[in-house]
Amino acid sequence: MLLALLGAISALSFAPGPLPAPILPFVQIAALACLAGYVLNAPTPGQSAWAGFLFGFGQFALGLYWIFISLHRYGGLPSPLAAGAVLVLAAGGGLYFALAGALARWLGNPSSPSRYRQLLDAAVWASCWAGAEWLRGTLFTGFPWLGTGYAHADGPLSGWAAVVGVYGLAWIAAYVAAALTLLVRTRAKTGKIALATAVVLALAGIGLKQISWSAPFGPPLQVRLVQGNIPQSEKFDPQLMQKGIETYMRLAAQPFKETGAESRLIVMPETIMPMFQDEYSPQVWSLWKAIAREQHATLLMGVPLHTREDGRNRYTNSAIALNADTPVEQLLTGTMPMRYDKHHLVPFGEFIPTGFHWFVNAMHIPLGDFNRGAARQRLFNLDGQILAPNICYEDIFGEEIIRAVGDSPAHGPGATLLVNISNLAWFGDSWALRQHLQISRLRAMETARPIIRATNTGATAVIDSGGLVQALLPVNTTGVLDTVVQGTRGLTPYVRWGNAPVLAWLALILLMGLGRRYYSRKRTRH
Repeated sequence: MLLALLGAISALSFAPGPLPAPILPFVQIAALACLAGYVLNAPTPGQSAWAGFLFGFGQFALGLYWIFISLHRYGGLPSPLAAGAVLVLAAGGGLYFALAGALARWLGNPSSPSRYRQLLDAAVWASCWAGAEWLRGTLFTGFPWLGTGYAHADGPLSGWAAVVGVYGLAWIAAYVAAALTLLVRTRAKTGKIALATAVVLALAGIGLKQISWSAPFGPPLQVRLVQGNIPQSEKFDPQLMQKGIETYMRLAAQPFKETGAESRLIVMPETIMPMFQDEYSPQVWSLWKAIAREQHATLLMGVPLHTREDGRNRYTNSAIALNADTPVEQLLTGTMPMRYDKHHLVPFGEFIPTGFHWFVNAMHIPLGDFNRGAARQRLFNLDGQILAPNICYEDIFGEEIIRAVGDSPAHGPGATLLVNISNLAWFGDSWALRQHLQISRLRAMETARPIIRATNTGATAVIDSGGLVQALLPVNTTGVLDTVVQGTRGLTPYVRWGNAPVLAWLALILLMGLGRRYYSRKRTRH
């Protein structure tokens, strides 16, 4: 159970609280180093697999405890079934780490005295670990929450995010962890070489952090982020829906603080209009237009849309933008020019995987079966700034977010500003809110774009292009965050090349490990 406890300690490293932010990357590497030491020296690959599974189970069972809140408190699932679902998810995450452990030990050679082979063991371990993280973020639509790299939004390795992305960060962190293991285990030249390599990686990360991958572009925006703090128990209650909408209208209509910026943008969270747009009267949409007119602003908000396409009904979880000139008819039909349909849907919450209708039917979650939006869509142009919305947990997929940053021949120029709208009220006052903020910080580092986040309960924030939080509303409070945001242009290496270089590097290291195993067995036979 010690390995499961180490996984639970690792779970503490993905957001501040209870541990302070400066020590998070070091806690994560220390826990990972203990696992690496066991995996690389286990008697058999099966024991290494079990070690990886226990570590992963401990990490995900604690780190994702907040899923129980959404399933039980708001989904109406009986507590044993809700707890069981979280444990099954934790076990599923643990299987990826079991694969990493088994493969690293199978390709390794712990009995070899060669310093170079031990160094290759460390690199193979890091490649197995990062590869397992990539698989977890890809298979079955992917769920890369609590990815290793997110523990390094602060610390000496964070500068690598713009170059290699979150999976490259996972490789570097896993290699540094293995290097510490070699140092403790050998206390000889091998350990010193491994430690020197780790120090070089850390210093390079510090150096990369000093590079400005983007430059200011276009006029700044005066931005208001609105946090209505509508309890999830009230959000879809037919008796209280109107009250929630009125709360957002009142906050959006508050006088702006004058900042000198000419353009104004008011951003509100996901599904602030809980019903489909055509279920509201034209008068409701006229009220929104009146607010836009009075504030001289563009309103960006989350709305579920019902439209007709090729004679079929289409339902999407969407973000729309409107101003005083937007025709009410467009708002009622969902044909407004600035519209984004969520592409990466949440399993069970926004689409039902085959064979799991029984599970979804046991809950009481509204709006549960949406159509998927295109991978790249036309972005929102606001007085020279190009806004790329994403909804809820879409921003945990860095390889998808970078599509909006690059220019598209079919859909126009890339984003100068990223916008995340979310409703994390499903998860109460839990780690989910802080973990999601940490994830957004990594996206800002990877893309060198500022990110503005408008959420129902938190964390509503402005993040600069270097990943630093510039302004933040307290969670579970009602209010607005008024600030000025400057868009940026310029492409990081990660935006240019995505995960391809990292995946090629992992494949190369694993092939080297496989080749070594093949020739070692061949020599043994002779």
